[in-house]
Amino acid sequence: MPGGGESRTGQDEMCEAVASALDQDRHLVVAAGTGTGKSMAYLAPLVSSGKKAVVATATKALQDQLVDKDLPLLARALGVPLKYAVLKGRSNYLCRKKLADLAAAAAGGQQQLITADSALEAENVRKEVTQLAAWAGETADGDRAGLDFEPSVRAWEMVSVSGRECPGAANCPSGSECFAEQAGHRAAEADVLVVNHHLYCLHAFTDAEILPSHDAVVFDEAHTLEDIAAGAAGVSITGGRFRYAARAVRAAVAGSATADRVEEAGRILRNALEPHRDTLLTSLPDDLVEAAALCRGHLGAAGAEVREAQGDETRRRMARRLLDALTEDLDRASDPDNDDAVWVEGSKGNPAWRTAPVDVGPPLEERLWAHTPAVLTSATVPINLADRLGLPGEGHDSLDVGSPFDYRSRGLLYCAKHLPGPKDPRWAQAVQREIATMAVAAGGRTLALFTSYSAMRGAAEAVREATGLRIYCQGDLPNRELIGRFAAEEESCLFATMTMWQGVDVPGRSLSLVVVDRIPFPRPDEPLMVARRNRLGPRWFREIDVPRAATLLAQGAGRLIRSAQDRGVVAVLDSRLATAGYRQDLLRGLPPFRRTIDLTEVEAFLTDIRHSAEAPRP
Repeated sequence: MPGGGESRTGQDEMCEAVASALDQDRHLVVAAGTGTGKSMAYLAPLVSSGKKAVVATATKALQDQLVDKDLPLLARALGVPLKYAVLKGRSNYLCRKKLADLAAAAAGGQQQLITADSALEAENVRKEVTQLAAWAGETADGDRAGLDFEPSVRAWEMVSVSGRECPGAANCPSGSECFAEQAGHRAAEADVLVVNHHLYCLHAFTDAEILPSHDAVVFDEAHTLEDIAAGAAGVSITGGRFRYAARAVRAAVAGSATADRVEEAGRILRNALEPHRDTLLTSLPDDLVEAAALCRGHLGAAGAEVREAQGDETRRRMARRLLDALTEDLDRASDPDNDDAVWVEGSKGNPAWRTAPVDVGPPLEERLWAHTPAVLTSATVPINLADRLGLPGEGHDSLDVGSPFDYRSRGLLYCAKHLPGPKDPRWAQAVQREIATMAVAAGGRTLALFTSYSAMRGAAEAVREATGLRIYCQGDLPNRELIGRFAAEEESCLFATMTMWQGVDVPGRSLSLVVVDRIPFPRPDEPLMVARRNRLGPRWFREIDVPRAATLLAQGAGRLIRSAQDRGVVAVLDSRLATAGYRQDLLRGLPPFRRTIDLTEVEAFLTDIRHSAEAPRP
């Protein structure tokens, strides 16, 4: 293995399968459980093939692991020159043109380019922009991830551009020193380019050449690809996009007569969308059609004003691009394809008009699978992933290499069969008592995963009062800080919601109990899911809800055993896992732990682990 590591049968099997798929230009779907070493299992044959490749991930953590650890290690082990890079969406990089504009405005005593909702906010934005301008002189790549502070949304908008807005290096006076263009050059020279799923899907679904030409792609964390692809293939229109476009018009046209009308269009659309929030629109309401037509009129007037104006050509191009993109998206949303779902989502006061293909299989097959061989891998691969993504039946292979961990001797799966069902009013208190009992036996060391914030908060308060244990709650601190404290303080607990069902990696003595409050079925009223269910008819529960719940449940359970030395319990406090007719579909996706419905057996196992953890280290 690279770097002299241990040989793993599953890793070797996956490595050979990836090499064969690359050699034959076939697609491959690989389930590779925790501990397999799947990153190296696809990187090694990828590099050895000599093909120029893109690796797409769902999380930044995995991107960092690939670029900071795995790829450098592989290059040293193979003894070959290897160029690799990360490419992000354009809005992740500082825009030197915008910085120059802000500096020129400040030098002339003008502050109109910095806008905010209040004088205090404007002053805070100015301070942040000053920090960002100073950082621009120090950073090598202009990547927001390199900041040592988190700028506000408004401040970062002032110094960055989206792909919709940027006129391109050839049309920008700062193009020769553009951070995003420099990142693009590094990407073009790389043998292995690391991106996220969304950027890759934008590349696939648009005619813009966002990524350089490549011979193969790997989708790691592939279980998330369906929803990300649907988002990239659709459109999202919010009032914020109109405000952003209005600011661009003001920057391009001194004393603009239309910028206020663009901003007003955003308010008109927001008011028209508000009554339809969280609703799947099977046909467009008249009020929304009228609002969209009015908005297009305002955007058209602004576009004409910008085209006829004199002054900075780059600013005018940027404003026109934003106006044109917004108009195109309004046209798409107002006249959707028959294969599109149309709905309104978002918080009160900030609704979003969304469209997305109900079935991403056909566009993926047309725009991606027909052109580029792909490897799709994850620790948890939904049983119908290939069908959902439109992979050609005769053009792909599937493989499950398992995990090297001895789950049966190291872990226990507990289902609280005796508890009332989740719809029973007694369920919440019963769950809280059950968590308290197990957390005491574990001596803390508990990651409790909930399907709602209210359930998490209620349980945290009750368990803290009943046990006196230190409990960290998601939302109290940034996620990275929460996980760090939980890992460092062995007798603490971490209570979290859906965003931490994936990506939490705490091997060792700090985690011996993972609690899942209920089977994580998708929301019954989520509009895109409703559209998918409607299309499938009676098969929707087995083909959509159960596979999704099984995948997320497996992701949650996967937080427990992260190394060969780990021991612990996964506790599912939903009696349906022991009684429902679909339970075997859920259980098949879980690690092969020993199973029990006996709480006393769980307490004894956790107590033994706690005593081992508390024993003096040799």
